[in-house]
Amino acid sequence: MQRRAQRAKRLHRVLVGAAAVPAMLIAAGCSSDSGSGDGEDKAGGGPASASASASASPSPTVRAAVYKDLPEACDVLSKKTLEDLVPKAKSGKESQSDDISTRAGCSWDSLANKGVDGSQFRWLSVSMLRFESDTARGAGDELAKEYYGKRVEEVRAAEGAEDAKSEPVADTGDEATAVRYDLKKKEGTFKQQTVVARVENVVLTLDYNGAGLAGDKAPNADDLMKDAKKAAREAVGAVTGTGGGKDSGADSGSGSPSKPASSSAPAKD
Repeated sequence: MQRRAQRAKRLHRVLVGAAAVPAMLIAAGCSSDSGSGDGEDKAGGGPASASASASASPSPTVRAAVYKDLPEACDVLSKKTLEDLVPKAKSGKESQSDDISTRAGCSWDSLANKGVDGSQFRWLSVSMLRFESDTARGAGDELAKEYYGKRVEEVRAAEGAEDAKSEPVADTGDEATAVRYDLKKKEGTFKQQTVVARVENVVLTLDYNGAGLAGDKAPNADDLMKDAKKAAREAVGAVTGTGGGKDSGADSGSGSPSKPASSSAPAKD
């Protein structure tokens, strides 16, 4: 009997010990899981940190446009230039525009009446188009360059143009092309001169034509082209802020370059 009692006690101790082992393992496992989760969060491997990493990735950038504004279109040429090209012309007629900081233009015309000898007609126009940088479309200067090429082709292919000729123009922005042709109308033959110029993200078109009416002879096309090129350089100077039509010499600030602090600008939505 005594031996049976001792065996029963030993069996009881073995069973109690065996039951305690899984409980310890479970406790250890819980402790291990908790520690592993904390370590993952701190290491930045969890879902929350992955989302934060994605949101911190750099957004697309595009080179900022140099010119943020346009000069007053009717002020890009000096009084002397206007007197030479369109004698006794009235005040310039400003083109209609929804946003003059992006698109602007002005035109002048004059008619010198010589009585029975006829008359001389002159017409001058300056138009400017500014391109902004855009992440979807590209940098402003590249957009302007593309438009410049198209604009030159449009001038060359003008309806009714006869004997069209084109040539590059030096010292007029980043690139410039002059196109000349004759345009016959019922009033007479008009000698058309057009200079298309690009400076950074702005494209400028200067049109100048003349005609001898009511029996007066047609003006010399070479003289007209010389004047047109000179006026185009002056207008480009107004865009860059290095010159222009303000005879007072005061810097109005419009059209002056607003250069970015860095080579990139934040993406636009």
